[in-house]
Amino acid sequence: MKKKEITNSILFALEKSVDGYLRFEDFAYHHYRYHYGIPELKKSSLSQALKRLRENGLIELIDDKELIIRLTDIGRDKILWEKIKNSNEKWDGKWRVVIWDIPEKRRVARDLLRYKLKQLGFERLQKSVWACQKNCTKELREFIRKVGIGDWVIVMEANDIGR
Repeated sequence: MKKKEITNSILFALEKSVDGYLRFEDFAYHHYRYHYGIPELKKSSLSQALKRLRENGLIELIDDKELIIRLTDIGRDKILWEKIKNSNEKWDGKWRVVIWDIPEKRRVARDLLRYKLKQLGFERLQKSVWACQKNCTKELREFIRKVGIGDWVIVMEANDIGR
């Protein structure tokens, strides 16, 4: 099993769990309940994945004695983007269009937005006009708010964007 598969399985399990808590012991022995299609999971692989998740700030250890972990806000954001990126939902007929004019002094934020759009499968229509078919308007607006570029970015839904 690949490292990324284990990592994403842990994040998905935490996201689905009540209050974002998960007993390490439960996941180790009953991981198939959380994510179908995963072959048998070695404890060493699970341990390494948990270590990486903690080091990256995606999870935190709540109880050292019982090995209870919780998803952090950063972890919730990551899994949200992973779900959107890997979504197989049927297209609802609406295009999501992002238009921006972010000033040069905010270049880092502009590059981050462009990177995130590429990750989600957006395609460039013009230099700062991108579109895709995935239903991610709410999440994009929240991301734009968090990054602090709302004054320069427009996210809209359109029925047709023909030329």
